[in-house]
Amino acid sequence: MPDVFAVIVAAGRGTRMGGDVLKQYLDMGGLSILSRTLEVFILHRQIGRIYLVVPENDFDFCRKMVIAPLMGSGREIHLIAGGKTRFDSVENGLAAIPASEGIVLVHDGVRPFVTPDIISACMAEAVKTKACIAAVPVADTLKMVSNGRITSTLERNSIFMAQTPQAFDLSLLKASFAFARSTGFTATDEAALVEHYGKPVSIVAGSRANIKITTPDDLALARALLHLG
Repeated sequence: MPDVFAVIVAAGRGTRMGGDVLKQYLDMGGLSILSRTLEVFILHRQIGRIYLVVPENDFDFCRKMVIAPLMGSGREIHLIAGGKTRFDSVENGLAAIPASEGIVLVHDGVRPFVTPDIISACMAEAVKTKACIAAVPVADTLKMVSNGRITSTLERNSIFMAQTPQAFDLSLLKASFAFARSTGFTATDEAALVEHYGKPVSIVAGSRANIKITTPDDLALARALLHLG
C-alpha cells in the first residue's frame, strides 16, 4: 500500500441545522460529531497523515474539544484553514500534503458512521483504478419533475447516491483540481472534478448508515443509530 493521507472536511457553516453551534461540533453521545468521525480515521492503521479542515478561528476549540479527547492514539492531526466553499477547503487540504505520490481520502466531517471496512475498500480500489468513491444504490423510485408535473421516471438500477470517503491517486486529484480551477468548473464532490478531468471513477459499496448529518432530522437519526449500535 502506498502512503495514505486523509483530508477530513468540516469547514462549513451549516445553516440547515439551525442553532448557535456548528453542526460538526454538536454532541452525539458524549463526543462531538466531528470527534466521532475523526476517531475512525485515527484508529485506521493504514492511514498516515490526517488533515482536518475547519474554520481558522476554530483551531483552538478543535484542539481542546475535538482532538484532545481522542489523543490516546498519539496521532498528530494537522489543522488546515477552510475556504469559502468545499472546493476551496479540500484544495487547501491537498496543498498541505507534502508529497506528490500516494493515495488521498477525502471525507465529510459530519459522516461519523463510516466504517474501517469502507475506508479500506476505497483505498484498495484507488490503488487499482486511481479513483473511487463509496456509494449506495437508490432505493426509491425517482421522478423527473418540471413545474410540479412528472416528466419521466428514471431507471433506478443505474443510479447511485455518492458518499464519502472518496479516494484518489494524489497526483490525479491535484491535477483535477488544477484543471477545474483553470476551466472555471465547480462541483459538489471530488469525483465530479476527476470526471471533468476526463478520468473514470469506480465505486465501492458504501452503507445506508453512512449518513451525512446536515439537518435536525439527520441528527435525531444519528443519535438513534448510535444508541442502537
